[in-house]
Amino acid sequence: MTRFDLEPLRTALAGPEAAAAVASRRAAGGRPAAVLIALAQYPQATSVVLVEKDARLRTHAGQVAFPGGGIEPADVSAVAGALREADEEVGLAPSEIDVLGVLPPAHVRASDFDVTAVVGAWQAPRPLVPVDVGEIAAVHSVPLDVLLDPANRVTWRHESGFEGPGFVVGELFVWGFTAYLLDGLFDLAGWTRPWRRERLAEIPERFLRGRRR
Repeated sequence: MTRFDLEPLRTALAGPEAAAAVASRRAAGGRPAAVLIALAQYPQATSVVLVEKDARLRTHAGQVAFPGGGIEPADVSAVAGALREADEEVGLAPSEIDVLGVLPPAHVRASDFDVTAVVGAWQAPRPLVPVDVGEIAAVHSVPLDVLLDPANRVTWRHESGFEGPGFVVGELFVWGFTAYLLDGLFDLAGWTRPWRRERLAEIPERFLRGRRR
């Protein structure tokens, strides 16, 4: 496993190249939202915090995502919104996160959100469990080495014709906006390893039932 140096990523997030990470989903005047990409710095590895949505939700049921949600009036910034949501959903306190930077807002067509991804380093990680048990079923800490392994990378294709990068890690199927952000972040950081983009994977049926199109 690898413990990644996150300082080059901090520099990249502050530069003009950060826009390329979300260039195909430019903000479109949607409702403002924010997610936290928390990079946990374990002694021998760097992992990312992912949540698994409750299977009973009306939308995005069972899907893998980052902690996050809509920005509220009391939030002074997208960063504040992302940190608040992570605290409310999984108990990750704002004081535990060193914010490295943000990606420009990216549009999510299914929910009409313009989402700002806040990237943070978590220097003293600890086990997390769902706090908002009505929305979050589980919390996962997935090593970046595992996500970057070409054997775990796929291209998903939706019946509507849309497709995009995905990750398959055991029983976790990461696709859609979450996988899009991971793919862009890895490219921005220079971590991406060559993988077979022609390797297609079907989206599990459990993610398609009741999904807003």
